[in-house]
Amino acid sequence: MLSRPKPGESEADLLHFQNQFLAARASPAVKIVKKADKRKGKEGSTDAETPPLQDSKDVVMLDGFPDTLPALTPAPPKKSKIKSASVHFEDEDPEERLESHDRHITAVFSKIIERDTSAVSVTMPVPTGDPFPRAFHRSEIKSEVQLGSGRKSIFAQKMAAKRAAEKAATAPSAAECVQVRSTAPDALDPVGSAGEAPLPSSKGDKDGDFLTSQRPCLITGEGLGSQRSEEEAQAIHKENLEKLQSMSEEEILQEQARLLAQLDPSLVAFLKSQRGNNEGQKKELKMELNRPEEFVESLPVAQHGVRSSLSMQESGLEEPVRKEENMKVEVIDDDLPVKPRKEWIHMDNVEFEKLEWMKDLPSPRQKKTKKGMQARFSLKGELIPADADLPTHLGLHHHGEEAERAGYSLQELFHLSRSQVTQQRTLALQVLGRIVQRARAGEFASSLKGSVLRLLLDAGFLFLLRFSLDDAVENVMAASVGALRALLVSLDDEKYLDWTFSWYQGMAAFPFVPNNEEEEEEEEEEVDGTEKSQDKKLKDENKPDPDVARYDVVKGLLKTRIQHRLRYILEVVRPVPAVVLDILHILTHIARHSSEACSQLLDCPRLIETIVREFLPTQWDPKVAEPGFLLTSLHGVACASAMKFIRVLASGGRNATARLLNTFEMKSRLSRFIAEEPLDVPLPREEAMGLSTEAFRLWAVAAAYGQACDLYSDLYPVLVRILQSLPELLSRKSPVVELSVQRAAAVVTLLTQVTQTAGYTAELQAKLSSNNSEDSEQIPPPPVAWSQVSGLQPFLETSLKKILQQISQTETWQTLQPLTTTCVIFMGVYYSAYSQQPSVNPVDCLEELERLTSEMLQPLLSQPAIDSMWDLLRPCSALCNPLSCSPAPESVGSIASLSCTGGKPPLSLVGSKSPFPFLTALLFLINKITHIHKGLTSKYSSVLGFRGLKDYLHQSWQTGPPSVTPSSAWILRHEYHLQYFVLALAQRMAGTCPDYTQHASLHHCVAMALLSRLLPGSEYLAHEVLLDLAFNPEFLPEGKAGGPEAADFSDILHLGTSAKPAQPGSAAAFLPKVTRGALLRESYQNLPSIRSCYLSHFVHLQPTLMRSQVSYQGRNYLIQSMLLPEVRGPILPSDWPFFPLISLYNKVTNAETRGAILNSLPLDLINTVTWNLQWVLLLETWRSKILQSIPTAAKLARLMCVFLTGSDLFLEAPIHRYTAALLSVYCQPKALDSLNLDAPLPGLASFHDLYISLLEQFEGVSFGDPLFGVFVLLPLQKRFSVHLRLSVFGEHTNTLRALGVPLQQFPVPLERYTCPPEDNLNLLRLYFRTLVTGALRHTWCPVLYVVAVAHVNSFIFSQESTTQEIDAARKSMLRKTWLLVDENLKKHLLYYRLLNAESPLGFDLYEQLPPMRLKYLQIVTQKEITENASAIDS
Repeated sequence: MLSRPKPGESEADLLHFQNQFLAARASPAVKIVKKADKRKGKEGSTDAETPPLQDSKDVVMLDGFPDTLPALTPAPPKKSKIKSASVHFEDEDPEERLESHDRHITAVFSKIIERDTSAVSVTMPVPTGDPFPRAFHRSEIKSEVQLGSGRKSIFAQKMAAKRAAEKAATAPSAAECVQVRSTAPDALDPVGSAGEAPLPSSKGDKDGDFLTSQRPCLITGEGLGSQRSEEEAQAIHKENLEKLQSMSEEEILQEQARLLAQLDPSLVAFLKSQRGNNEGQKKELKMELNRPEEFVESLPVAQHGVRSSLSMQESGLEEPVRKEENMKVEVIDDDLPVKPRKEWIHMDNVEFEKLEWMKDLPSPRQKKTKKGMQARFSLKGELIPADADLPTHLGLHHHGEEAERAGYSLQELFHLSRSQVTQQRTLALQVLGRIVQRARAGEFASSLKGSVLRLLLDAGFLFLLRFSLDDAVENVMAASVGALRALLVSLDDEKYLDWTFSWYQGMAAFPFVPNNEEEEEEEEEEVDGTEKSQDKKLKDENKPDPDVARYDVVKGLLKTRIQHRLRYILEVVRPVPAVVLDILHILTHIARHSSEACSQLLDCPRLIETIVREFLPTQWDPKVAEPGFLLTSLHGVACASAMKFIRVLASGGRNATARLLNTFEMKSRLSRFIAEEPLDVPLPREEAMGLSTEAFRLWAVAAAYGQACDLYSDLYPVLVRILQSLPELLSRKSPVVELSVQRAAAVVTLLTQVTQTAGYTAELQAKLSSNNSEDSEQIPPPPVAWSQVSGLQPFLETSLKKILQQISQTETWQTLQPLTTTCVIFMGVYYSAYSQQPSVNPVDCLEELERLTSEMLQPLLSQPAIDSMWDLLRPCSALCNPLSCSPAPESVGSIASLSCTGGKPPLSLVGSKSPFPFLTALLFLINKITHIHKGLTSKYSSVLGFRGLKDYLHQSWQTGPPSVTPSSAWILRHEYHLQYFVLALAQRMAGTCPDYTQHASLHHCVAMALLSRLLPGSEYLAHEVLLDLAFNPEFLPEGKAGGPEAADFSDILHLGTSAKPAQPGSAAAFLPKVTRGALLRESYQNLPSIRSCYLSHFVHLQPTLMRSQVSYQGRNYLIQSMLLPEVRGPILPSDWPFFPLISLYNKVTNAETRGAILNSLPLDLINTVTWNLQWVLLLETWRSKILQSIPTAAKLARLMCVFLTGSDLFLEAPIHRYTAALLSVYCQPKALDSLNLDAPLPGLASFHDLYISLLEQFEGVSFGDPLFGVFVLLPLQKRFSVHLRLSVFGEHTNTLRALGVPLQQFPVPLERYTCPPEDNLNLLRLYFRTLVTGALRHTWCPVLYVVAVAHVNSFIFSQESTTQEIDAARKSMLRKTWLLVDENLKKHLLYYRLLNAESPLGFDLYEQLPPMRLKYLQIVTQKEITENASAIDS
């Protein structure tokens, strides 16, 4: 009996056992049976002579059909619907992708060539007695016939036997073959023997014998289908040989390289194989030469070198082909990981494909090219460099493409996420989540081309996560939740939002709504706000989920009912704590999206109940607080993140807060977590501190609506105890001191809101007791009275004084700054409400403010640390440093983000060293004090004198504001608060401090810049700036300090201009000329009327103004939501100074569109336009830099509305004067240089259409007004579009009769119209036609007459080389000019010399033509002109 192998025996022992088994001839214990494949037929015997690695296929050859199927590469392969939406990367060729999806018939039959059958013999079928032709049956062939080697099916054997039998029947006899072979040399062309050598038989020279071959190697002529096909092929071959012999060696090599570069390598290999077959046939025929060496010597030297070089090139090209053919053999020798041995059973046929994975990976290629490579990531989400050589045991090489490179591409991870193996799906989602997190942190910004997040979202990553959330496996759900949290949530964003919660108006925040929604959803302003939101909501409901998610990810997720799935996971699945926290973060981000998102979360069944019950319980196991305790489940344990989610949800609206407090029993939770000290709560210390802080913030949000104030009396002892412990923070050095300061700041913020609510209790009580039936709504007073909060001020003032003593210690001050800011804000709110209480004596209030000023604020302002804070405004400003609030590199338009990932630098507006929060609170307090006590205003005059503040203001208004994005809006809003308080303080000082005039111009510039920058939600601030600052004469000191006189003096001296300013006249009546100084003086006196005009035109902002007003005035009982309006841009457009004029133009245009005709305009509309023009003139003269952001072309387009509004508005005397004054400003050289009518203008779809409307209006109602004519002529300058000039001279020639602007009144130099010479032939022909026909005359339109004459003269005497058409045109035009009957026009066109503004004609004439022009004229006209010269001169 044979022994069996035992553990530990070597391969030699195994081979020994195998030899014993074979020698014993015993039957094997296992028999291998190969099941027959129906597609391949019965398994046959294998031929021992078959090479091991040579595949032997079962092939059936059919006559008349090619051996291989035709390639259908252009045809689209069948793909599944899921695969059609697969990921596409940047390195893919878009053309190839389109070709692969082409389903047209031409993709298959791209080129059909009909076969020539003219020379093919046609044989009729042999008639038989059968009704149908007799079919071939394989039984007719003898089965004993066996051809070929390898495994063949019975059918293949029968077909091969039939083919062999037919071939044997048609083969010639041996004698005939011998005869052909013997007569072949004699049949050669005698010319070939003389001029060309026959084929050499030596093997060494076979590669170059194509130069001596008498027959072509490849071309046979069979496809020509004619009897002379062989002769045609021979002629082609002879022509090729002659051309090759006439070429040099370099030319042959260049041509060879070009052909090889163009041909397909497979085609080259085929051609070489055909050449090899022909050489084999020639060798069989034994056509050898006797003198091959003599032929080589008889060739020229150059050709011999070409032959040798071509041979080297050809052998070099054949080398890769030979390598490819012998690849399998070489693989056995070198590359196989296992060397097969003869004694191994069933290893005689090695399958290389199955052993390839066992090979060692090649080293990564060092690609030093500019072409990008596919990004690959590690399992931690890190980007792996292309040349990184990492070991294989890390698990980073399990992919097919680029097997030598470590890491996985996004496409491979997407593919892995759809695996049926749970671990693979989980791993793929985890890696994708880590990649997203690193991408949002900006780690790939400098390494990868394009955005990773945008690529993932376009590939369907969002819905991949959403589908994975519905997976039944908990690990897959957890991985998808983590990836979704990485995609949506930035923990740093949440950190900075919590940091700014206690700032001035920091509780309100912009919704996380992307500002890149489709334009088709934007409605007109006239549509009511609620109706607009309803229409928008209806449109979103009708859209598919992917379309909605394309521009708003959160809205797309809500359409998929993600809140229901997250509720199920929290309630039923009950995942681990990390997943619970991720879900709470996701829900918090969704709640920040909008009020509608908050409503959907509140309406989700059992979602809020589950979160409150499971993660905000009133009691739990105290073991959680023990050090080292491993928390396996967060259910049943209080969580700060859950409290924060409830707080953010409450910020969505007062109705949501009421539901949370009453329906979901959050009042009891607030009492539970506020009454107990964080040290006594059975939680880790940091978690307990965060839970207490979020509870106070939730209460503060509720108090901001006037709700939950009844808890104040119940928890008053707790609040007092906390206030008494505030000074202890100065000496505390615990590691959680920052958390303690945040908690203390939240407490003071709560007290601020309660105090603000209590300040209106008496007012609401009085309204309720009066029982006025006219009031439609009676608001009940809140359950907290002023007497209950009046005792808070001493505690906080004492703590504030102690904290301010630490202002010189930098570290301590930075730690306590959030608490200091909230205390100062509380003092401002307290005294504002204190002064309005009917029970308070006003004298006591004023004395209290004087005491506060002298004891605390004035000593504070004299501190050196305060001076250094003003100096830090400019380095930390977002306006002065726009890059500090720019979007992150991986920011995506469909996901709102604050771009705080990685943290903000200390010297930034929300950085740790930023002075903005404290200085804003300080200015807020000072403004409240000076508003109540006007006499204290002069005490704070030093605030506006700080050098750091003046430098900051000067830099901020001159720098263009950063683009409004979610990452910049929330920061800029806080900076605008500080600027507003500075301006409000300046407005109070303008009338009381005599030395304030030195700051007036600076503050007015800041106010004007702030008006065009304020964001939605700050409408109240914009209204206050318009009301008190923008049109305040105190902020325009030039009106009193000789500004109008300076303007007149400047006009007299022509300062800043190259010519005298023009004053076009009027077509209505004679208007006395008024100087610019007089117009400025009149405008300055009309500032109150101008202010009322602008305020009336901004009445459409009244609803948003009311919402903003109740927020800034602290009327908590009227506040509806802590979410600000969506940000689409600033409140007012940048060109708001022109708004009344644009509004009037739109009103008149809409009326005319409806069919109404406005023949006369009311007086108030005339005054409106006049006041608008006066205000613009004041700004252009004294605040020109304010309007620099508006292009000059846009200003002119808006002034054109004066002429397009009504029929005779521009003829009114005041409007005419101010329009002419503004025109002179816009015709200054600098303004003309900046004028660009070809660029797109803001608020204007097409300037060409506007100009056509202006031309039509001019033709109808201008009465030849010179001012109107100047506006028509301005866009016709040479550097602007030629279409504008073609419109005048082609379609609107009637305007040429009325454009009678005198040259002396035209404010634009004519050189701007004549230089460079016109090169548009159509326009030149129109110039010439209008001149010749009399449509353009000097008496009618002197300006365009000069322009047309100058261009025609330059054209007809131009002798530059050009096209034949232009040359013929200018010669023809010159001949026609010579033959003109109008002698004056003829003289002007021929003798024009230069422009001259002083000349009555506008140009000078030659007394006689220069010799060159005279000679050219003589050549063109072919006449003697000397006899006519005297007549022309006369």
